Amino acid sequence: MIKELEIAELSQRHKVAGLFLKSYNKPGIFAFYGEMGVGKTTFIQALCQELGVIEPVSSPTFSIVNEYHYSTNCKIYHFDFYRINSIEEVFDFGYEEYFAEDNYIFIEWPELIENLLPENTIRVSISIGKDNVRKLTFG
Repeated sequence: MIKELEIAELSQRHKVAGLFLKSYNKPGIFAFYGEMGVGKTTFIQALCQELGVIEPVSSPTFSIVNEYHYSTNCKIYHFDFYRINSIEEVFDFGYEEYFAEDNYIFIEWPELIENLLPENTIRVSISIGKDNVRKLTFG
């Protein structure tokens, strides 16, 4: 079943992030698709904060992955594959180990590693509509 949520203004991102998380109620792999500047990183920041991350959440564009903690022994991995030059880079840093753990995994630019995403990956499309409203489509 395809679900949709909208963010009409930036101040709604935490409310929408909370609704999004309630749709799943458990860790998993979430792949975020959308054009540059659509708000993928901003929404992932809101998701992390809704999960209880208190440290600053930033884009891992240059490091490829950032790790956050939201509870005792609970982790979030935030990937950004925008700058990878080859799929071998993904193998070199051991993506399989990250994907095998039972943690939240948020991925930006997943289309660059599409063939490596597990079948149970939740795909989230973010687009900008009329009046700058962000539309999230997932399911």
